[in-house]
Amino acid sequence: MTTTSSHYHQLKPEDRVTIASLRQQNHSVRAISRQLHRSPATISRELQRNASSSGYGSAHAQCQSLQRRRCGRPAIKLHPESILASLVIHLLRLRWSPEQIALTLARLYPPGHEHRVSHETIYNCIYAMPMGELRKELIATLRHAHNKRLPRSKGKDRRGQIPDMLSIHVRPPEIEDRQFPGHWEGDLIKGEGNASAVGTLVERTSRLVMLVKLPEFKPASATNVLQAFTDKLLGIAQPMRLSMTYDQGREMSMHKKLSEQTGIAVYFCDPHSPWQRGSNENMNGLVRQYLPKGTDLSIYSQEQLDAIADEINNRPRKGLGVRSPLAVYRELLVNSPQHSTLIH
Repeated sequence: MTTTSSHYHQLKPEDRVTIASLRQQNHSVRAISRQLHRSPATISRELQRNASSSGYGSAHAQCQSLQRRRCGRPAIKLHPESILASLVIHLLRLRWSPEQIALTLARLYPPGHEHRVSHETIYNCIYAMPMGELRKELIATLRHAHNKRLPRSKGKDRRGQIPDMLSIHVRPPEIEDRQFPGHWEGDLIKGEGNASAVGTLVERTSRLVMLVKLPEFKPASATNVLQAFTDKLLGIAQPMRLSMTYDQGREMSMHKKLSEQTGIAVYFCDPHSPWQRGSNENMNGLVRQYLPKGTDLSIYSQEQLDAIADEINNRPRKGLGVRSPLAVYRELLVNSPQHSTLIH
């Protein structure tokens, strides 16, 4: 009875030497299979595939087998010198995520096209690169783990510190459902030692972001935040300036003045509930690719912050059908009763 393994293993060079020797001695296929403890089908297939016109030789058979295995492997999708690799690297340098790149290529090219590539392939290509500056640079462009946001008050409940708050629970349902544009989420991201800050505003329907320059001295004071947010919000067309949802940070204690000056309604989240401003929290993670934690944010001018926002707003988003926030925002703006192209 022939003994076979439950798992198939490739024939080794020494196996092929044995096959050639036994074949020259006119041993049958079954006899050879018993000698090597292999299936007769394996031996028969080996003789048919790898024999030459002059018969079966172990060296020729081994070369044939290696050549067939090389040809059977798919070509490297992202060859370092290919046009596709150059395009992917260019988009990574523009802070596009691998998923954004893959989705855009899938929209531009038909299935099976050589310029289509999955986001897993892009990740694998980056981390498979040899150690060096390019690998380090591309890894730095990736958005890494979502860090949990610590409460600014280290656990202290800040409810009641802001007068006349409108709770998120009285916010109209159409805001929650993102049925209509013009509803924003706001926050501050802090620099090293909380000594500097930048305001972020995210439109809930389009995911468009605006970055707000704050003064160097006491950037998170209520007065400075009021002035900076007012200036930025007044640059938005009135139909796209309806409400803003904020956390209970003390910097928004002058919210009534903000509403008077801009016409925008301000709603406040529950304490320690960042998911109630999910779009803003997600966007803060993207912004941190450009404004890393532990750095001085006061060095950035409003023009530089606008350029960063433009770059983010031109990146395609999966949740927007692989369209960019800017494209969606412009479409919403054109369809509004009044429109303006000014968004900075």
